[in-house]
Amino acid sequence: MPRLAIAQLRPTKGDYDANLQKIGGVLAQVAKLDPPVDLVVFPETATSGYFVEGGVRDVAVTAGTLFRDLTVEHEAAGAPPVDVAIGFYEVFQNHFYNSCLYASLGGKDAGVRHVHRKVFLPTYGVFDEERFVDRGREIQAFDTRWGRAAILICEDAWHSLAGTIAALQGAQLVIVPSASPARGTGMDEEGVRLPASVVRWERILRGVADEHGVWVAFASLVGFEGGKGFPGGSVVVSPTGDIVLRGPLFEEAVLTYDVDFEEITRARSEAPLLADLEVNLPHLIKNLGRREAGGGRKKRVAVKFDPATNGSPAASRLTSPGSRVHVVGRGVEEGDPLSIDPDLARRWLTSFLKDEVVRRRGFTKGIVGLSGGVDSSLTAFLAVEALGKDNVIGVRMPYRTSSPESLDHALLVTQTLGIQSVTIDITAAVDGYLAQVEQTGDIDATRRGNVMARERMIVLFDLSAKYKALPIGTSNKSERLLGYFTWHADDTPPVNPLGDLFKTQVRALARQVGVPEVILKKPPTPDLVPGQTTEGDFGISYDKVDRILYYLIRGMKPAEVVARGFTPEEVAKVAGRLESTHWKRRLPTVAMMSQTAIGEFYLRPVDY
Repeated sequence: MPRLAIAQLRPTKGDYDANLQKIGGVLAQVAKLDPPVDLVVFPETATSGYFVEGGVRDVAVTAGTLFRDLTVEHEAAGAPPVDVAIGFYEVFQNHFYNSCLYASLGGKDAGVRHVHRKVFLPTYGVFDEERFVDRGREIQAFDTRWGRAAILICEDAWHSLAGTIAALQGAQLVIVPSASPARGTGMDEEGVRLPASVVRWERILRGVADEHGVWVAFASLVGFEGGKGFPGGSVVVSPTGDIVLRGPLFEEAVLTYDVDFEEITRARSEAPLLADLEVNLPHLIKNLGRREAGGGRKKRVAVKFDPATNGSPAASRLTSPGSRVHVVGRGVEEGDPLSIDPDLARRWLTSFLKDEVVRRRGFTKGIVGLSGGVDSSLTAFLAVEALGKDNVIGVRMPYRTSSPESLDHALLVTQTLGIQSVTIDITAAVDGYLAQVEQTGDIDATRRGNVMARERMIVLFDLSAKYKALPIGTSNKSERLLGYFTWHADDTPPVNPLGDLFKTQVRALARQVGVPEVILKKPPTPDLVPGQTTEGDFGISYDKVDRILYYLIRGMKPAEVVARGFTPEEVAKVAGRLESTHWKRRLPTVAMMSQTAIGEFYLRPVDY
């Protein structure tokens, strides 16, 4: 009965040596466990972080190099013999791969037992693996000191055939190292709110285990890379498809479990699905590749089936009221598509701030521009939860026409949270500049508002240098999609916890974390012009804007959105703003003249 350990770690991105030391630290911790551990499973790309893009060539090592370095760490830890499965970027025969090394450390039979090279490389959504690494070509089970195993790296496991191949080759344990960022929110079978990607992963892993009667060990990366959060939540799944161990979300942890291979026998006897596959698969694959080749058309082969039996059609039953069934699916009420689990969102975003401000960028403090509105208030609340109240600075930056209410509400936030408050009046700076460029004093409100917004960013970044505090952004997804911000101003701070939350979602989360009700109830305003409101500028409420945006960015045509209960004018207004402001959400357009153009060929993530 081998003892398994899963180490869900947060690697230091792009730093092979630092990550190797962390792995050595885990081996030292595991060495103290009694009874001893037989196998430690680490996540995908544990030696470098996942989203290194063009940095793959810098962090990739040979399997031999990794084994040598792991041996040094293992010996330094004074650990007993142990097997490890660890994800890394590999150099092999002049190619780069996303690989997993399985090696035995210590003992007379120490050595590399297997290297799996990821077969299925995702190239959708946030993924672009095939641009940076080559595909592996095989899935192969292999023998270990304790039994027989196979490795599927992340996307490999999403293809049911991969699990089948591993099981048919005799794997008792399927090891799944993963670096899958959390996306969306969903609910598991027990009614617990989790990231939707975690829910789907658990369903896939349970399917692999249950269908084939194998143990599955899933090791998930933890931490944030460029805003994409790896959730942890590693699991061990039994051969009956039950999750017997689950790791925490957004936290590093080492999980241990004693794997009983006798359960494989019991599971396969109760549900002999793998035995069925062994018998029938050779027959099923005979027709693979027999589809018509070339451009010609062949006569369609008649479908073989037995005719109907037992009397005449019961036509009357098909038309009677009692035969009607409830219709579900598209077009049926689906609930609020923007509903969120506030507690999960809170944990997600505070973990994001801890990672991005402290771990990734090396700051201990954050600085937030407080307008007295719900967005900046929520950002301050989250920052305090992530960094501590002594490490958050709230800055009020009024102009002479600013609403006194805005100043009061910003002060209310700083007093409620107990954070340091700084007030900088930007009137002299804004008016002094405008007096030089418009000596007649004739300046339109839009230009004045843009100057105010950019001056506030000058203040925020200068105070950032003074207090050694990272500026934290406050723009929500609704305003970012509509372009309702000043370029190189509101959306400039390097980290932003709210940028993927619609305004209605911001309100829901703000209420949960305790933002004062007086702030939640007041109409949103950028407060650049007296009497200005955001919804007045839009000519449509946030409740409608957010839902229209939700449907449009999921690929619906305007006519389909109208069918959801909006007027053509409302949809056209939102769609027009969405389509006309893409330039605000992009870096400057640069004329590409070389094969090393930044952002095209020279690809390094911002946090690498």
